[in-house]
Amino acid sequence: MHSRQISWTSLLVLGYLFYLLLGAMVFQLLEKQAETHFRDQFQLEKLKFLQNYTCLDRQALEQFVQVLMEAWEKGVNPEGNSTNPSNWDFGNSFFFAGTVVTTIGYGNLSPSTVAGQIFCVFYALFGVPLNLAFLNQLGKALNAHLLTLERWVQKPGRAQVVQTLAVAIFLTTGTLLFLVFPPLVFSYVEGWSYGEGFYFTFITLSTIGFGDYVVGTNPNKHYIPVYRSLAAIWIVFGLAWLALVFNVGADLMERYLQLKWHKSDLSLAEGDTTKLEDEPEQPRIHIPS
Repeated sequence: MHSRQISWTSLLVLGYLFYLLLGAMVFQLLEKQAETHFRDQFQLEKLKFLQNYTCLDRQALEQFVQVLMEAWEKGVNPEGNSTNPSNWDFGNSFFFAGTVVTTIGYGNLSPSTVAGQIFCVFYALFGVPLNLAFLNQLGKALNAHLLTLERWVQKPGRAQVVQTLAVAIFLTTGTLLFLVFPPLVFSYVEGWSYGEGFYFTFITLSTIGFGDYVVGTNPNKHYIPVYRSLAAIWIVFGLAWLALVFNVGADLMERYLQLKWHKSDLSLAEGDTTKLEDEPEQPRIHIPS
């Protein structure tokens, strides 16, 4: 039993590493050429800019680009002017606090003062466990409803089709509320395509949080004051639902793989037993004393 557990663990580790290597190969294949194209295009645009504005030299342009990069890293959008809405009004600060405790961390905004950085460390130190406890309790509540639904559909007289339909309704409702409808809202408010909205939705709720798409950051848009606060509340409940789905999926995948692994062990064991039964018994040679 112990050796079988070691074999299963080794198989899982190898499968995990293979999945990472596969992802690295696919991402490199899909993105490297596009990155090279954008880099060359950016250099070409800088050359055109210097040709149009001959009073500037390359060093001055590079210094200006550096200023833009530093502004972006500090959370200041280079577009627009000084009348742009603050990144640290209450709504945006509430949204940022949610990204800290949920560990999404988009990366487009971070504290720039020493006091803000120190507070962020201690805020996350207590906020992340609090968030995990809250999501755990919320997940238990969702799981309790799922168990109630499971007990209802398993009552005698209910057909298998009804059971499958009930579970499908439960999953479909959550999918519509947290993955399908929100991209429509984001597409309308932010001006994104539906694909971009869905990409942001999944990347956010899975706590990957690249930061390439963030709601409420376009200086050319006029958002309602509670827009980002409502988005933060949607994120919290969406995290709980998607975490439950991930847990169920991981449990089903592990059971399936362990079942296949166990069946292969049984097949090997049965094969060895059959071979032993098929081998003819060797005659015993009696050596007289």
